[in-house]
Amino acid sequence: MAEEMDLFAAAAQNQNSTGNGSGSATRFAPLAQRMRPRNFNEFVGQQEAVGGGRFLRQMMEKDQISSMIFYGPPGTGKTTLAQMIASMTGSEFKKLNAVAAGIGDIRQIVKEADDARKFYQKRTIVFIDEIHRFNKSQQDVLLPYVEDGRLILIGATTENPFFEVNHALLSRVRIVRLYQLTDGQLVKILRQALTDKERGLGGQPINISDEVILAMAQMAGGDARMALNILEGTASMLPLTGGEITLDMVQEILGQRVQRYDKAGDNHYDTVSAFIKSMRGSDPDAALHYLARMLAAGEDVKFIARRVVICASEDVGNADPMALVVAMNAANAVQFVGMPEARIILGQAVTYIASAPKSNAAYMGIDAALQDVRSKNCGAVPAHLRDAHYKGAAKLGHGTEYIYPHDYPGHFTEQAYLPKEIQNAHYYQPSDNGQEKRMGDYLRKCWPDRF
Repeated sequence: MAEEMDLFAAAAQNQNSTGNGSGSATRFAPLAQRMRPRNFNEFVGQQEAVGGGRFLRQMMEKDQISSMIFYGPPGTGKTTLAQMIASMTGSEFKKLNAVAAGIGDIRQIVKEADDARKFYQKRTIVFIDEIHRFNKSQQDVLLPYVEDGRLILIGATTENPFFEVNHALLSRVRIVRLYQLTDGQLVKILRQALTDKERGLGGQPINISDEVILAMAQMAGGDARMALNILEGTASMLPLTGGEITLDMVQEILGQRVQRYDKAGDNHYDTVSAFIKSMRGSDPDAALHYLARMLAAGEDVKFIARRVVICASEDVGNADPMALVVAMNAANAVQFVGMPEARIILGQAVTYIASAPKSNAAYMGIDAALQDVRSKNCGAVPAHLRDAHYKGAAKLGHGTEYIYPHDYPGHFTEQAYLPKEIQNAHYYQPSDNGQEKRMGDYLRKCWPDRF
């Protein structure tokens, strides 16, 4: 039982026994590990979850923890909150990492939980890091024990639990959303590490400007662990007598800005979503920004090109029909040229679409028509519109009453085209944007009662 708690309990015991956190485990631990908050006074950010009076803080302070899943980006406090629960609760605390653990580990913890409840009247909390790595069978094993209270489950995941965790398990836990830390919050965390003489770098004579601290925070992209790793790396470049951390040193440590972008995870979908919405919202600067994020992270240019083509039709449509032409040519060109030059072609297509007048009338029209086809009796194709190019068609009345529009002034004459069952259906509603306005004017002239 003691072995299960070593990662949390040993660190806490080490700090408590030495008083200054200088025991061997703490002394050689990374700065990010040493600076983990031990209580709410040291915890920075996530006030929506652990601010004064919030439910999670009250549950922790009252030792009334229920099953939950911490969901948020890396370095936002998921494991730290679990560690704080371990130190504040009177329950048995077990930790598993879903990457290495299996069903046998879960069953062993359940057996120990039964013993703890039977002999010591203690609950058992099991913390499962990266719970999204558990497959369906492993998650299913947890269900009965979470439901009957033998285990209090605390999961941590960077992936959307509504996609990655079984619905049956989700219904038995509470989702606690943690958010990317702000630059200001990261600056505060970095300053704590610079001044803390027990666990941080306060005993080392370091000079660092506000500008460099802010640069570290910005380069960390909301990730406290990364921010502290950057600080620790630059501090290690200084001589033992101390010195000044410069921006050049930060850039040397980092090499280049690390892109947090997992092509199979949330950041992938969030970035793609922001990319499309920026084009739809006519913001070429934002569209280029998200395009750059995807390119820097190594996203498949064919995938990006497909999204551009879809946006050209769905969101620009007939307000500027050339958008689809530009997008399709770009899709073909990026496959022909490849990276790195493909970035230029994509940039051209993206800025064209973002800057074009917008209309979703065609997209809305086809979806409305599909809805009718799938849900209504739409009737047969009118006889006068049916194919008349085969022998015997005229005897069936197919095409005999069709009126040829090109025989009339303006190449138009009114006749019924929809089946009589849906003769009043109206799907396409042209906007007043770009070229679609001219198309709408033409349709209103042809069909004044409809348009």
